[in-house]
Amino acid sequence: MVEYGLNLDSIFGSLADPTRRDILQRVADHEQTVGELADKYKNLSLAAVSKHLKVLEKACLIVKRRQGKQQYVQLAPAALVGAEEYLQQYGLILEKRLDSLEKYLKNPSTGSG
Repeated sequence: MVEYGLNLDSIFGSLADPTRRDILQRVADHEQTVGELADKYKNLSLAAVSKHLKVLEKACLIVKRRQGKQQYVQLAPAALVGAEEYLQQYGLILEKRLDSLEKYLKNPSTGSG
């Protein structure tokens, strides 16, 4: 359970940054080289993009592979499964609350309060 929580912390911490979310979106369709990714961020240095990639890699959200001098980055969607399962719990709670609200709005005289 502790390891699961640490992994979620790492995933959500990684996703808290808009640049890292954008990187994930870019590699979701197809892998890209580190250089191709860095070219998309004119306001960031290659070192800064590499740091973002390290955070994503540590959270197991991306996988890097080397081919010759190039490093390729691709999405590792398996890490998102745990985050999705975690968030689904809250989706169920929200659904129940919305169902209760709907019942109340249809017949406010029977609601508790």
